[in-house]
Amino acid sequence: MALFNAKNSAFIAIMAALGNILAVLSINVAPIANGVAMDLSHIATFIAAVFGGPWIGAIVGFSGAIYPGYYFGFLNPTGTLGFLSLVGIPLGKALTGLMAGLLYRGLKINGSSRPSSYAVPVILLSYIPECLFTIVYFLYLVVPVVGQGMAFMLPIILPKAWIEIIMMSFLMGALVGNVGFRDFVARYLSPKP
Repeated sequence: MALFNAKNSAFIAIMAALGNILAVLSINVAPIANGVAMDLSHIATFIAAVFGGPWIGAIVGFSGAIYPGYYFGFLNPTGTLGFLSLVGIPLGKALTGLMAGLLYRGLKINGSSRPSSYAVPVILLSYIPECLFTIVYFLYLVVPVVGQGMAFMLPIILPKAWIEIIMMSFLMGALVGNVGFRDFVARYLSPKP
């Protein structure tokens, strides 16, 4: 399958736009505290990874995180991370998209009789690389560059992120189990080899 044919490129663009729209809505509508906000942009990442594969998931994860990277880099009222955020957040989200696609394809969940029940643990497992990346990113990039004042964010960000991922894993379980949704998405992707 050609990764950048017209259908896949359109699907990537639609999913990246959806990711950024979900980020704008969730970050601005559901701020939590201390500059932390809900970020539901991974819904698009997971749809792309599950239905398009690991590379499409990684591309959508990265490009669908432009707004969160920009917001937490330059607009966050409690302190900004600048370009560290504009690069770090998309890279972390790309890792999740890549891992979700690899796990989903590697375990051949699309061919299983109960794809919904397998989608939840796969989505949860796919976040582990981004979680580890976030820890390294904060401890070895953010704190040395921005200062110790940002160290308090890590124990707030990680539990919030896991809550989001848990919610999205159940949403993905429902979407993967829905034949109509699967058929709808399949129309936007190139045929599999």
